Amino acid sequence: MDIKGIKELYGPQEARVEALIQATLSSDIALLDQTNRQLRAHPGKMLRPLLALVVASACGGITEDTIRFAAAAELLHNSTLLHDDVVDGATERRGVPTVAKLLNSSAAVLLGDYWLTRTLKVVLSADHDADRVLRIFSSTLGHLAEGELLQMQKAAEGDTTQEDYLRIIYGKTASLFEATALSAAISAGAPEERVQAVGKYARNLGTAFQIKDDIFDYAAPAEEIGKPVGIDLKEQKITQPLLCALEKVSPEEASAVRSRVTRVVDEPSLADEIRAFVCAHAGVEDASAKMEEMVEEALSALDTLEDSAEKSYLVSLAHYVTGRSV
Repeated sequence: MDIKGIKELYGPQEARVEALIQATLSSDIALLDQTNRQLRAHPGKMLRPLLALVVASACGGITEDTIRFAAAAELLHNSTLLHDDVVDGATERRGVPTVAKLLNSSAAVLLGDYWLTRTLKVVLSADHDADRVLRIFSSTLGHLAEGELLQMQKAAEGDTTQEDYLRIIYGKTASLFEATALSAAISAGAPEERVQAVGKYARNLGTAFQIKDDIFDYAAPAEEIGKPVGIDLKEQKITQPLLCALEKVSPEEASAVRSRVTRVVDEPSLADEIRAFVCAHAGVEDASAKMEEMVEEALSALDTLEDSAEKSYLVSLAHYVTGRSV
């Protein structure tokens, strides 16, 4: 079953997640309530809630806590996006102006904080295992902050290694995928072996998801993905396609390319040179191969689950990540 079919199958449960999100964000402060409604009018892919729903159904069944934890994952994800838009100076997301653009950076930070408090509220309302899941989400928050700060440090220094990159994208992206799956499995009352298995699946899935996003920055027209391309280079970020290309050249040439990355802010034309370098050394193709390796790791983690329709949906989600065009 493809992603469209899976979303249709879980449509009623996803609608419950969305209703809980909107109810949780409701406020008698007009500016806050209106802005929240505007944001939820463009909810994006809702991939994390869908992941939670499929994982729970594969691990014993969807419960009320599954709906809560799925909503919490989406709330946390969006709170980080609000903060990221301020950090990155972004003016557009999902084809519409960011809160930082519409209002100001201070409002975006405060709104992100509000969404974060709603995340905690939803988790703490769980019937079972609220403390355990709260610890998982709390750990994820730490990873998110560490990932962003390490990325800033490495962008300034231009010395990102493969190990650095994997740590960064675990913090920024994969850690929340992992938390989503762990909390969903816990909500379904899954045995610990299965909880850890789907956590590993989601961790590798999130890594593949971020590599795909980083490939888009080099290889996709902006009109296809709904956001500007080339942003990573403008922000001096060394991601998987460039890392793969750097592996093909001498240390001296690699050092020269890294130096260009650190000068992109002052010399924007260098971005085109770097993109050409990545293209000439098959950086996108090699990054795609690494992404597929992560997907294979994700799928191997599912070996502990008995065959079922729900397990096949998890396989389909993994293939969707690598094949998606947005």
